[in-house]
Amino acid sequence: MPVQPPDPSVITKVAESYGLGLTDADVASFAPLVHGVLQSWDIVERLHAEVEPAVPQRAWSRPEAADNPLGAWYVTCEVTGSGQGPLAGRTVAVKDNTAVAGVPMMNGSATVEGFVPRRDATIVTRMLDAGATIAGKSVCEDLCFSGGSHTSRTGPVRNPWDPTRSSGGSSSGSAALVASGAVDFATGGDQGGSIRMPASFSGIVGHKPTHGLVPYTGAFPIEQTIDHVGPMTRTVADAALVLSVIAGVDGYDPRQPADLVVDDYVGALERSAEGLRVGVVSEGFGHPNSDPDVDDAVREAIETLREAGLTVEDVSIPWHAHGLKIWDVISIEGATAQMVDANGYGLNWQGLYDPELMEFYGNKWREDGSQFSETVKLVLLSGRYALDRYRGKHYAMARNLTSHLQAAYDEALSRFDVLVMPTTPIQASVIPAEDAPREEVIARGLEMVANTAPTDVSGHPACNVPAGMANGLPTGMMIVGKRFDDATVLRVANTFEQAVGGFPAPTTVAVAGA
Repeated sequence: MPVQPPDPSVITKVAESYGLGLTDADVASFAPLVHGVLQSWDIVERLHAEVEPAVPQRAWSRPEAADNPLGAWYVTCEVTGSGQGPLAGRTVAVKDNTAVAGVPMMNGSATVEGFVPRRDATIVTRMLDAGATIAGKSVCEDLCFSGGSHTSRTGPVRNPWDPTRSSGGSSSGSAALVASGAVDFATGGDQGGSIRMPASFSGIVGHKPTHGLVPYTGAFPIEQTIDHVGPMTRTVADAALVLSVIAGVDGYDPRQPADLVVDDYVGALERSAEGLRVGVVSEGFGHPNSDPDVDDAVREAIETLREAGLTVEDVSIPWHAHGLKIWDVISIEGATAQMVDANGYGLNWQGLYDPELMEFYGNKWREDGSQFSETVKLVLLSGRYALDRYRGKHYAMARNLTSHLQAAYDEALSRFDVLVMPTTPIQASVIPAEDAPREEVIARGLEMVANTAPTDVSGHPACNVPAGMANGLPTGMMIVGKRFDDATVLRVANTFEQAVGGFPAPTTVAVAGA
C-alpha cells in the first residue's frame, strides 16, 4: 500500500512536537520535500514484498473447554516437518509469543489478537527439522509481563497440582501442558524468570540458556538485552536434547556472538558430576516473602547434591540482592521504549524484524490502550514517567551496572562450578478472582521474581529443577552456571534428578478436577 503523504496540518503537528518553530510558509515549503523523500518508503515496501514468503496454509483450531481443562492451549494444530531426527515422534507446545507461520499468535494480549505470522521462528524451524510435531500454541501472559498465570486475554491458566493455583508465568500454558503430560515438551520465553518460575510452580524442568545461546528470532521481544527462549521439559535429559536442537547462531539475531560454539549437552549428562563445587547463595534465601518450607526443601535438595559427591559451601554475593532493582529499571524503561512505544522491535537493531507484526500491534494498542493488562499498565505509567522526566538516565545507569552484576557472579563462579538457591521464594499462589483489586492482581504477577530476574540481566544460564514437595505443591531449586557453560548446569541438574529417582507428576485426579 503506498505511503500516504502528510498534509500540511500533519507536518505542522510534527513540527510542533519537536519545537521547530515553523511558520505556515515554512510548512508549505517543506511539504513537497517531505513528499519526495517518502517515495523511497514505497520502493522499500515493494522490494520487501518481492522477497518475503507467503503465509503458509496450516490447519489449526481453538480447543473446546472440555479439551482444555487447564486453560493452557491457545490454539491446537499438528504441524510436522522432517519427521526424522532426535525429536522424531515427540510433541511440542510452542509458547504463544513465538511465531509458527500460518498459526495465530496472540502473545496473551488483546493488542496482538488476530495476528498470523508468515515466518517460523528459528527455534520452530529447528525443532521441525529435528522431527518434532508442533501440537499447538500454549497460552502465555499478557505481553509476557507477569509471573502469575492470571493475566492472559484468554483467561487464567490453572496449575495441574491444584487448579485453584497459578501455574506460574509468563510461560504459563507451557508449564501446565508439560506438567500434565499433554505434550512431551514445550518452549518458553524468559525476561524475568518466565521459564523458571512456571517450572518451579508446576514441578518441571525449565532451562534459561545463556543470553544469546539460542536465537530469539521470531519471538515477540520485550527488551533485547534480557530476551531469552529455552526448553521446558519433564526431565533434564529432554531439556539437554531440546537445547542441543535449538542452540546455535542463526545469522539473524545480534544477541548471539559470532564465534558461538554449541556444546554437547546430551553427552555432558553422561559425565559424572562428582567433585563439582556448589556455591549456595545466601542472598537467595530469606527474602521478606520467602516461604520457610521452600527454603527448607531447597536446602534438603542441596544436601542430596552433597551426598551425590559434589562439594557444597555457602557463598555471599551481595550484588544478587541488587539484581532485582537493576532489572526493574531495565525491564520497565526498556519495555516501555521497545515493547510498547517502538512496537516490539524498536529501531537501530541489526536483526531480523517482523514488519507486519510491528504495524499490526502498533496500530492495535493505540486504538485502545485500556486493553493492556494491569501489570503492563504499571510498566507504562512508571516507565514513561521516568523516561520523560530523566531521559533514560537511569536505564543507562542500570545497563552500566550490569557489568558489576556479571562480575559478582563470575567471581563466585571462579570458585564454584555452579551456584544454587530457590528458584522462587514461594510456591504457587492462588489465582486472583476476576473482581480482585488491582493491588492483588499486580502483586500476584510480580511477587516471585527476586531470584530469577538478576540472571536475565547478567545473562548467566539458569535451570529450575523440582526440589521436592511441600504442602502438596512443588518447590524449585535454581542452578546457575558460567556464561555459555550450560552443559555443567545440566550435568548438576541431571545428577540431582538421578539421585532422587526422577521428578513426581501431578495425579490424574488433580488434572481432571481442573
